[in-house]
Amino acid sequence: MIRDPEILNALLDSVGRFVRERLVPAENTVAETDEIPADIVQEMRELGLFGMTVPEEFGGLGLTMEEEVRVLFELCKTSPAFRSVIGTTVGIGSQGILMDGTEAQKAEYLPRLATGELMASFALTEPEAGSDAASLRTTAVRDGDHYVVNGTKRYITNAPHASIFTLMARTNPEDKGAGGVSAFIVDAKSPGISFGKIDKKMGQRGAHTCDVIFDNCRVPAANLIGLKEGQGFKTAMKVLDKGRIHIAAVCVGVAQRMLDDALRYASERKQFGQAIGEFQLVQAMLADSQTELYAAQCMVVDAARKRDEGLNVSTEASCCKLFASEMCGRVADRAVQILGGAGYLAEYGIERFYRDVRLFRLYEGTTQIQQIIIARNMLRALRA
Repeated sequence: MIRDPEILNALLDSVGRFVRERLVPAENTVAETDEIPADIVQEMRELGLFGMTVPEEFGGLGLTMEEEVRVLFELCKTSPAFRSVIGTTVGIGSQGILMDGTEAQKAEYLPRLATGELMASFALTEPEAGSDAASLRTTAVRDGDHYVVNGTKRYITNAPHASIFTLMARTNPEDKGAGGVSAFIVDAKSPGISFGKIDKKMGQRGAHTCDVIFDNCRVPAANLIGLKEGQGFKTAMKVLDKGRIHIAAVCVGVAQRMLDDALRYASERKQFGQAIGEFQLVQAMLADSQTELYAAQCMVVDAARKRDEGLNVSTEASCCKLFASEMCGRVADRAVQILGGAGYLAEYGIERFYRDVRLFRLYEGTTQIQQIIIARNMLRALRA
């Protein structure tokens, strides 16, 4: 749902200009230093990007899902590490508070998340719990007005920079499944929290992940999201449904950038006396990429609109995440192929994107997990 096309177009123009003038020129610096420049992060705050999904009453832009994905189509025509700076705050790090938090919790945290004063991170995955999120072992034991948290979280995006964590922990040891999991808002500076070394990854330099270790960390009971135990897994799944549409939109934006670069190269690079884009086999790779990109974009917009209408989009979100992430990988592979030897060299940037986008098929639910969700939802609907 687009509320005001004129205002949205102005925002899209501002984001597009920011990407072209500030982010694209900084891509190589980020790749070399593994850091997003502080002035760029500050400009993101000033553009309101940290508050895209926070309601206006709390100082955010309050974008609808459709408006959000259209902004992402523009914002992600550059290294995905830039989006990652805001990604955990606008998405999985803050949405649990928005969806299931008390009014007091929303008032306390959402305004500061909207301005970027606070950066949120989502602490769900563990060494023994990834795709099987319900099997997590981190515990939160009630002790008076606090919960005492113990456990280790793994691959936590933006953990080294986080101000708060949306933490999933088991509050009922008798319930070994999803019903024993609760969600908490945890101050990242709380005593008892320590961090592992920043992970060395295949790609997305500048986007940092690391282990987060909780050792008798005391969390105020008032920070239990919704003040209800046993609701954490439900909160996480709702957050991830929205997050999967978000990631699919990221895939569309990055794929568009890679295809634009490949098309430009194909129109300029000459072999046998003509541009390689004139050869039909190169044209086939360009055409297949454009077709798949268009299909993914249509899927994302359709799912976003359905979510804005209040419909259950669990299946659609997984379809988007599955198709768009796989599409992005294929576009990356074709882009390297079109550039040939140049595609294998760092100076042309495509090999960096090739490494960067491999993550999209893994986080927030692997391709295989999306297949399981889709099929189970289909079977459940048939039995209903």
